[in-house]
Order: sequence, then structure tokens, then C-alpha cells
Amino acid sequence: MSAGARLGVAATAAALFILAAFGLAGAAVWSDLGVAEREALGSLLAPRAGLLIITVAMAAMAAAAVVKTLHQTYVAAPARLVEAAQVLLNSDAGRSLDAVGSPEVKALAGVFNAMAEQRSALRHDVEQRIREAKNTVEEEKNRLAALMSELTQSVLVCNLDGRILLYNSRARMQFRAMSEAPAAAGGGELIGLGRSIYTVFERNLIAHALETIQHRLRRSAAQPVANFVTTTRAGQLLRVQMAPVLAGAETAAEAEGSERVITGFILMLDNITRNFETESRRDQMLHTLTEGNRSALANVRAAAEMLDYPDLQDELRERFRKVIRDEVQAMSTRLDQTANEFADSLKARWPLEEMLGADLIAAAQRRIENRIKLPTKLEEVDESLWVKVDSFSLIQALTYLASRLSDEFEVREVRFRLSGAGRLVHLDLIWSGQAMSTETVMSWELEPMNFAGENSPLAVRDVIERHDGEMWLEREKVRHRAFFRILLPAALPQEQLDESAFLKGDSRPEYYDFDLFKWSEKSRALEDRLLTELTYTVFDTETTGLNPSQGDEIIQIGAVRVLNGKPLRNESFEQLVDPRRSLPPESAQIHGITAEMLAGKPTIESVLPSFHAFAADTVLVAHNAAFDMRFLQLKEEVTGLRFDQPVLDTLLLSAVIQPNQESHRLEAIAERLGITIIGRHTAMGDAIVTAEVFLKLVPLLAEKGIRTLREAREAAEKSYYARIKY
Repeated sequence: MSAGARLGVAATAAALFILAAFGLAGAAVWSDLGVAEREALGSLLAPRAGLLIITVAMAAMAAAAVVKTLHQTYVAAPARLVEAAQVLLNSDAGRSLDAVGSPEVKALAGVFNAMAEQRSALRHDVEQRIREAKNTVEEEKNRLAALMSELTQSVLVCNLDGRILLYNSRARMQFRAMSEAPAAAGGGELIGLGRSIYTVFERNLIAHALETIQHRLRRSAAQPVANFVTTTRAGQLLRVQMAPVLAGAETAAEAEGSERVITGFILMLDNITRNFETESRRDQMLHTLTEGNRSALANVRAAAEMLDYPDLQDELRERFRKVIRDEVQAMSTRLDQTANEFADSLKARWPLEEMLGADLIAAAQRRIENRIKLPTKLEEVDESLWVKVDSFSLIQALTYLASRLSDEFEVREVRFRLSGAGRLVHLDLIWSGQAMSTETVMSWELEPMNFAGENSPLAVRDVIERHDGEMWLEREKVRHRAFFRILLPAALPQEQLDESAFLKGDSRPEYYDFDLFKWSEKSRALEDRLLTELTYTVFDTETTGLNPSQGDEIIQIGAVRVLNGKPLRNESFEQLVDPRRSLPPESAQIHGITAEMLAGKPTIESVLPSFHAFAADTVLVAHNAAFDMRFLQLKEEVTGLRFDQPVLDTLLLSAVIQPNQESHRLEAIAERLGITIIGRHTAMGDAIVTAEVFLKLVPLLAEKGIRTLREAREAAEKSYYARIKY
């Protein structure tokens, strides 16, 4: 019973008690009177009956008022205090309780307020410590991200289920090279947060390596790592070093015995395909040299023995001599080829670095201007050229030559020129004025490099030979100039990081998700797992029209992965598709894709396998998913691929949450949820908006008691829109 109801009952009871008291007192007096007294009393009271009734009524009202006052003071005030205290207990409301009621209740409110202030102070202190800890962790993550991004080696961190928790850009490039469809998926079907490393490596191979590490941990080895070499499905040869990720001290202490607990592993990958091919060529070269010369020597020996016969005819003697000459010539050719290839092989082993020629010249300019205070300028520098050099020794040689020019010929300025010459690069050091003799150039080349306080045991000639290059002096008589021309080996342009692919997200920390250490995909069946724990591929398609059953085709697929409540924009799939049919102008007006843009693009038979691999082991999410899935299903027979994973539709889920809304179009839902739409009617733009809508819907579904994939699918199937067929 509520406090108000109880007050009504108490007031009514008090009034009835007063009425009953007056009634009983009157009945007792009336029964004690004689007949004459009753007649006399009746004659006295009859004219005053109204006054008696009013008096009794006022007495009853006074009793009710007293009861109400007592109730407000000793019942209602404590009840309100309790409710206010409960709100204060279960919320972060920073207010004080009202001190009303009896003095005792007011004192109790004061005690509550003091306790609330104390709790607020403690909470503020805890929150401050949490913020400080978060900042520290964030700084460490950023340092680690910076370190990982700058490493030239591919690094991946996985949990014990083989799920990737962290990887660097070099690993992404490595996996792109290993992808069977680098043009479409770009390695995205192989690497990504939450993806399984077992799509690349054999599970037994990883298990054996972990067992080896565990064995070395038991022996307290200084470096508990495992190494192995394996091949990928794309034919790449990888050398892998595996190191363990060990549990913290508390977890280790809880484990049985003193054995260290492994919670994951680090893989450091090195693609040795090219090295292996080089070594194979060298082995083949040596085999050709030995076996080829063995038979040639046998022929020479036999011919020489025949020449010893004194009665040998002149014709035969000449024929045997020709055999000797031919075989010796063949051996000489083989030796020359072997020597050249061996020299090339040795050159490849020098610790030379590949760098942009423009960067090399810029570094040389800085050094010359800083060390010997000689002005420099650029002249016709091809900025697209790459060179393979030992930059330190080469810049040292250039500085030495500039120093000699300045000291001995009073050159006041030098210029640089860089141009390509096939497999070589011409690097010219130019000056105006007097040219030296050939003898002087030779002496400069052969003398140890000593200049501006620097002493080197190397000579310019040593540096040039180390690069397998050449250097000579040339004169430009018309312009009254001279220059040293240095031939350097050219290098192939290095693959540049695709910034559009790597900078789609906010920053490096998007590559992180250490929370994956805590969950195991084997722990629960997919249907009964929480929506917040699943990995999703949110996708969208652009098509030639709206009738997949009547020949309309997919012309673009865009998809983004969602993991742990975050859309991983760095892990996306976007590909135009040649529909091999005409593109209606009205459809081009919607999505902006023209026939020219689709010319030369891969067909759906080439793209779908890559998308199928990209979406493997995830739940598909789309807006109006039945439409997109119908296009995919119609290609099952042609491609042999089935997209049989669970599918969630944001249109249906929106209808579940807000059944009374008139529109469940993607724009309408996004507006209601406060999501800004960018890139609408492009496959990737719609996929990203759908992902953000879906992430907003998940907590709203939870408020309705829909938390698992099974519950979400069952609720969606009951909505009106679920009856739409294509």
C-alpha cells in the first residue's frame, strides 16, 4: 500500500474513532437516565442537534488532521528520504538529500549527505586514477604502434586461437604479396584483426612451434623462440620466428606448478622467396660449370692423347686440334659466365641500401655545406631514380672531392646532376673554372680521404669499387665547366605504402584489440553468442538495376569489418565489377558509376571468391539484406561459392526497435540515431553507414532483451519487412 493510501486509511480511522467515542459516551449517559430525565434531556438537545453534529464532525476532522501531521512527519518524510537515498545510491546524481520531517529524520538525512559526499570524493579519486592509468596505457600503445609501424620486418601478434590481435603495415604488405587475389582483396582476406592465422599457416605447424617454445620454457632457455620455414598457397617461401606472449605474474602464480603460461604468440615473417631463387640459380650455375667442364675436359684429354700418335693423319690431327680449341673456348665461356654471375651474386650481398637518388643528393648537400661551408645547387635531378648505395661512404667521398676542389682550385660552388642510364645512374659533381689533369684526378681517387678533420682509411676508388661503379672527369668547354661523373647501380622503385588504404581510419591504435586475448570462439555456439562478441562483415552492393532475377548484375561491392564494437576502416573491401552487360543511364545517375569506370574491371566470377574469403568466419550485415543476398545467391552455381553464414538486416532490426516509425530507409534510421551520412549510394559509403547504424542498434536491442544472434534473428523474422521477397 502506498503512503498516500495509508494516510487516507489512518485519517478515516481517526474520524470514525471520534464518532464512535461520542456515540458510546452518549449511549452510556442515555441508558443511565430515567424516563423523565430522558424526556427533559431530549427536549434540551432536540433544538441543538445541529450544534452537536457540527461539534462531533469538527472533532473528527481535528483527529484526522492530527493523524495527517503525524503521518507526514514520521511516515511520509522517512519514505521520501529512502527513495531519494536509493536514487543517490544508484546514480551519479551530485545532489544532497532534503532535510525535512522530524528532527531525527533531519539528522538521518544529514548523515546520508555526509556519506554521499564521502563516496563522491572517493569516486572522484578513483576516476582520476583511472584516467591517469588510461593515459599511461594509451601512451604505451602509441609508442608500440609507432615502433611497429617503423619496423621493416613483418610482425603479427596472435592469441592461442590463432586470431590476429596486432599487425604492422609491413605485415599487411607481406600478406598482400601472398594473396591469391591481390587486385581485389589486397590481402584483406588473409590479414585483419580477429582473422585466423591458420588461413595462411598450417595449424599443426603452429602447434608444433608452440610445443617447442613450451619445452624451452620448461628448460628455462634464455630465448624461448621457435623458427621454421614454410610455403604459402600463393607459392611464397616464408622464414618465421615465433616468440611467446607470456601471462602476467598473477596469472602465472595461479597456474599449477611453476610453468610459465603462454597467452599468445608473436610471429616475425621474412619472405625468402627471392633469396631462395637466387641461391637456386647459383647452385644451377655451379652444377652447369662442373658438369659441363667435366665432359669438355674428357674430350680435350682424349683429343690430346690422339695427337700423340706419330702416324696420325694431318686431317685427323687438325680435327682433334679443333676439338681442343672448341672445348677450351666453351670452358672459357662457361667460366666467364660463372664469374659474372658470381660477381653479381656477391654484389647483391653488400650491405647497400636502396634510396631515392634525390634524397642522397640532399644529404650530400647538407654535409658539404655544413662541413666545408661550400655552397651547393641542384641541376637536372631526376627525382624518380632510385640507387643502391652505401650512403655514408658515398657522401663522404663526395664531400672529400668537394673539399679538394675548394682547397686546391678555389671552387666557390658545386652543383649536382642526376640522370638515368639503363641499369645505372649518372651522378655528376659539377664546378665552374679550371679543370685538373688526369694525374691529379687519379691521385685524388687513390689517396685516403682526409678533409675537415675527418680521416678515413678508404680512398674514393675503394668507395667506387664497392658500388661496382666507375668515376671519371669530363669537361664542358663551351660552358667552361667540368664535372666528376660517378656511375652507380640503379635500384627498382620501392613499393610505396598505399596511404589511401592505410589512412582510412583515425590513427595507428585502430590496429589494436588486445581484448581478444579474453575470448575464445570455441566457448559458445555462434547462435547463442552475444551480438557484442561477434565479428561482422557489413557490406553493400551497387547494381545495374533492381531485378536480380531478370538479369541485373552487381557492379560494385563495398564492405567493412566490425570487431568489438568498432568498424575497422583499415580492413575494407571495395571493388568495381564488370557486369558484362549494358549499364542503364538511370542507374548511373543514382550511384555515379559509369560504363567507362567498369571497363577492364574483373568480372563477378573473379571478385566473389575474394569477397567470400574476406567475409569468412563473420556474420553478414546489410541494409535490406535480402536484396544484396539475392544477387549473391544467383551466382552460387557459377562460382561454386555459398554465402551460408548468418545474416542480419538493419532494416528489420530497426523495425523491431521502432515499429511505429513510418520509414526505415537507411537515411531515416541514420537521422533518428544522429549518424552523419557521407558517400551515400556508393557501396563503401553505404556499408560504413550501415555499420554505424548497426552498432547503434545493438544496445537498443539489448534494452528489449535481444542480446544474442539467435534472439536478433528470431525478432527480425517476426517483423513486417521480413516478408519481402526478391
